[in-house]
Parts: sequence; C-alpha cells; structure tokens
Amino acid sequence: MKPIAFGLRTRLLIAFALVSAFTGATVAAVSYLQVRELVLTAAQDKMVSQFRADLEREEAFDHSPSHAELLVLADRFRAVAVFGTDHADGNGITFRDVPERLRSEVRARDRTLVQRVVDDTGHPYVFVGAPLSGGTGTTGVQLFRRLDLAVQQDAIAQLPNSALLIVLFSLVPAFVLALLAARGVLRPVRALRSGVRRVADGHLDTRLTVSGADELADLVRTFNTMAAELESTVAELRRMDERSRRFVADVSHELRTPLTAMTAVSEALDDEALTGDAAMAAGMVSTETRKLGTLVEDLIEISRFDAGVAALRSEPVDLPALVTATLAARGWTDRVDVDLPAGRRVDLDRRRIDVVVANLVGNALKHGAEPVTVAVTTSDDEAVVVVTDAGPGLPDDVSPYVFERFYKADSARVRSEGSGLGLAIAWENVHLHGGTVEAGNAPDGGARFTVRLPRSRS
Repeated sequence: MKPIAFGLRTRLLIAFALVSAFTGATVAAVSYLQVRELVLTAAQDKMVSQFRADLEREEAFDHSPSHAELLVLADRFRAVAVFGTDHADGNGITFRDVPERLRSEVRARDRTLVQRVVDDTGHPYVFVGAPLSGGTGTTGVQLFRRLDLAVQQDAIAQLPNSALLIVLFSLVPAFVLALLAARGVLRPVRALRSGVRRVADGHLDTRLTVSGADELADLVRTFNTMAAELESTVAELRRMDERSRRFVADVSHELRTPLTAMTAVSEALDDEALTGDAAMAAGMVSTETRKLGTLVEDLIEISRFDAGVAALRSEPVDLPALVTATLAARGWTDRVDVDLPAGRRVDLDRRRIDVVVANLVGNALKHGAEPVTVAVTTSDDEAVVVVTDAGPGLPDDVSPYVFERFYKADSARVRSEGSGLGLAIAWENVHLHGGTVEAGNAPDGGARFTVRLPRSRS
C-alpha cells in the first residue's frame, strides 16, 4: 500500500497541533492534580481547624466517662466518641464508618490525624480523629468526625472539561502560527523548486533573489552558484562539441578532393597490367583508398546527424521489396534467407532504410555466420525488420555498446573492413524515423538486431 504523502504545510500544521495539544494536555494534567490537592487540602484543613476549635471549647473533666457521657459527647461534636472498648455514634456517622487504621493511629500516637477514604460507592470522605484532653491531661477519649467531599469532588470533576476547552482554543493560535511559519518556509522553497524546474528545462541563466540570512537564504545562494557554474560548464561543453563537429565536418569535406584524385589513380592502377610487387602495392593502395572513401562518407553522414541537418524524405514504400532490392544490389541474395510477405507499405525514407538494412546484414555476414535471415512483419502501428545470424552471438557486456561510434567488441582487432560507424549510422537513421533498433541474441544462438519503425509518419 502506497504511504500517504503530506506536503510541508500540512506537516507543519500537524506538528504545531501536536505540540500544542501535548503542551496543553500536560499543563492541564499538572494543573488538575495541583488544583485537586489544593481543593481537598483546603476543605480538610478547614475541617481540622473547626474540629480543634470545638475541642478547645470543651470543658475539662478528669474521670472516666460513662456510656451516657459518650453519647452526649458524640451528639455535641457530631462525631463518634470512643473510650476503650465503648463507643457512641454521632449524628450521621457510626463507629464502623471510621477507618480502623485511623482509630489505631490516634489511640497509639495520641494526636490529631486525618485520613481520606472512598467508600464502596465511590463517595469521597475525609475523617479527622483527635484525643480529648482533660484537666489532668489525656482522658482516653478519642473523637472522630467525618466530612463529605462530594461537593469538592464535583467541582474537581469539571476541571478536565475546562482543560479540554482550553486545549481546543489553544489550537486556533497554534494553527495561525503554523500557517505563518509555513508561509515563511514555503515561499523560498517554492521559488527554489521553480528555479530547479527552469534549469531542468534548459534555462541555465535562471537566478533566484536572495532574502534574509537564514539557512534557506544560504540554500538559495548555493543554488545560484550551482546554476552559474552549470551554465558556464554547459556553455564550454557546447563550444567544444560545436568545434568538434565542425572539425569532423571540415576534415571530411577537405578529404573529399584529394580522395577523389586518389580514387582515380587507384582505378587507373587497377586497369594496368601490373605484376609482382607493383601489383601488390597497387592492390593495397586501391583497398585502403576504398576504406578511406567509406570512412569519409560515413563521417560526413555522422556530421549531418550531429549538426541536426539530416532530413527525411518519407514516401509510401513497399518494405519487403526494398529489402529485396538492398540484398540484390549488394550481391547477397544467395547468402541470405528471407521471410518477406509482399505488400507491406510503410512511410519511410528509402535511401536511409536501405543503409540500415545493408549495415545490419553486412555486419551479420562479416562478424556472424551464415545462414543470415531477414524477416519483415507489420501491424497496424509499426513495421518490424529482424536480422539474425547463426554465429556465436553477442556477449552480454557488448550488447549495450554495439551502436556506439568506433566501438570494437574485440580490442585486439585494430583494423576492420568497415569504418566502425555503420551501426551508429543505422541507429541514427532508425531514430530519425521515430523508431528503435535493439541488439541481442536469438533463443537458439546467434546475434539478432530488431528494427521497429512506425508505419505512418503522421
């Protein structure tokens, strides 16, 4: 499943909202605990103070109280009165309501103590216990009073709702701040994105306005520096490429004149009845002159492609008939097996496709093994020409480079019969038609070249 991608603005809004919510929740939780403790402590302290004041107003006695006197004490103090094993319940509170731990602690420590409890129904109370002093000191009587904390608990229960409202209201300024922060960040980022797109489209003179002195401003300055360096480098590369193309074209054209004279001389020597070393030298000159002529013509053709002046002269052509004529013109008809269904017409440049087929078949005959097969198939959209030989095929590390200029699969093979540009010219001609050419191996062995051409130039 593809993950959901959020933009920078959305991520900033989410981050600010989470920080605000976390901060508000933390503050609310701490405040809740503090306020809860303060409210309960205040109620408890008030109860203890009142209880102590009531005890101080009690008249001292120095005898052991009877049960009737315990009942009077319990009613007067609205508390449970305990003396030894005897006790008297007060108004609204019984002996069993008082926590046993509190009774034991007050009896043992002889001092005022407080304990909060929650009954089985969840009702909160606070109990205070204190010894009753007499004229000669302690009387052995303990009094226990209870305070209902329901009102305070209800007030405390409202605090989370108030805290939630505060957190929700705090999200509003958080979103506003997030939008302002996102705007400050996104403005230079968007400008940088626009600049990168313009550079990618070829506008290398693109520069961005630098504002501020933060990290984003440094990033914009770095982009401007990079764009300037890239523009300078590309301009220099273009100048070098242009000089290289011009040099190849000029040299090729300049070689044509002396090459024409050399060709005429070699043809004249071929016509002479020479023998011995003279005949061998004349044959070598004639062979090398033809190779040089082929190389010059191929260089001129390549220079046209590089200069962008190569043009198509498309016309409806019977592709199988064109392939047949190409094989016949080179004398390859008896050496090549064909699968050429008649009547397959394709819009193409006759001369250029003739060069493509001649290069591929000639390459198969020179570097592969016979039989060489040429097959033509067509569909509604494209025509396919497949040239297959019966040789050892192309090594895996050679296939990606066979269409490069002057590439040799065998680095030890310095000289070859061709110019080393045949497959490169074939590739250029096919791509000029809007097609593709691929190099690979047939399933049963042997190299296979597949040319795909669109049937219509429209």
